[in-house]
Amino acid sequence: MDEHVYPAEAVYEKQMAESGYPHFQPPVLEELKAEARKQGLWNLFHPHPQWGPGLTNLEYATLAEIMGRSAHLAPEATNCNAPDTGNMEVLTLFGTEEHKEKWLKPLLAGEIASAFAMTEPAVASSDARNIEMRMVRDGDTYVLNGRKWWTSNALHKNCRVLIVMGKTDPDGPSHRQQSMMVVPLDTPGVTVLRGLPVFGYQDREGHAEVLFEDVRVPRTALLAGEGDGFMISQARLGPGRIHHCMRSIGMAERALDLLIDRAQSRTTFGAPLSDRANIQDWIAEARIEIDMARLLTLKAAHLMDTVGNKEARTEIAAIKVAAPEVALKVIDRAIQVHGGAGVSDDFPLASMYAHLRTLRLADGPDEVHKRTIALRELRRRETERNAR
Repeated sequence: MDEHVYPAEAVYEKQMAESGYPHFQPPVLEELKAEARKQGLWNLFHPHPQWGPGLTNLEYATLAEIMGRSAHLAPEATNCNAPDTGNMEVLTLFGTEEHKEKWLKPLLAGEIASAFAMTEPAVASSDARNIEMRMVRDGDTYVLNGRKWWTSNALHKNCRVLIVMGKTDPDGPSHRQQSMMVVPLDTPGVTVLRGLPVFGYQDREGHAEVLFEDVRVPRTALLAGEGDGFMISQARLGPGRIHHCMRSIGMAERALDLLIDRAQSRTTFGAPLSDRANIQDWIAEARIEIDMARLLTLKAAHLMDTVGNKEARTEIAAIKVAAPEVALKVIDRAIQVHGGAGVSDDFPLASMYAHLRTLRLADGPDEVHKRTIALRELRRRETERNAR
């Protein structure tokens, strides 16, 4: 990070600005990827030794935090960026040999990018049972019709394939109606309509609205089996949430460093900002809250490794609420200490704030995670009473 990533940030910004295109793939990023591969810092997220270093969730969590300090560069530089990480795990666990050969291996090599198409503009997609895209069996093919949005990575220069969630059996049991399929981006009928801005930012990878009109794919496009879409989505989201939360903590740590540096270098009314009692309170509270969020995240990672994602659902839901909230609070105060500079692009704070605010919606809004926690706690207490 010190020798390669942080120095590359200014180069990255310059190359992006000179390109005049928000979805440009800057050369400096490819240089960082080559260096990361050279150092063996590649596919660190992948828990399966056949495809990656085989780190546990707990081991990877601390690395994800470090990468989060430069979230727009370090994760992709090490081939550990979302949504590719989640898609690679899905292909590893549920893909056919053909899927692995055609899509997983190039993704692991960093040669292509992928996107995940689940969220829809017409329904509350935080409840996957609401998904309306139809996947209708027609002989040896499926025909897909629907509209997706927030399909992250779909505007990435190297994006070649989508993992798409839709309904194959709208009349079946609520958790068995959905399926997932592998759909090449250049399949006839797939149209990327636009890239959605995030608080005015057009992210380089893009968050696309995608239209599927009579898109025909072979039966072999199916992941796992018909009706397994909900199960796959749950398997995909657990590790992804850990990754997001640790990167959030990394952003918070960097924001705290920037806050301290600014407070020590700026003088108001005859004294450094760092001498002000409220600024010292902010620094102390940030240290306490960041460490609390980190420990809760590490606990969740440990439970995922030892008792499994299902048993760790409360902790996974808790960190998904806690980590972005803590990071946003720290970043907000860092922006305040920077004054007008804090809301400019001269510092990374404004961009960090926008993307972390979005994270309170991504992978399920806070309210869904709180509901999960509350229901599990209610059941726990009822079980304890019945056991007396």
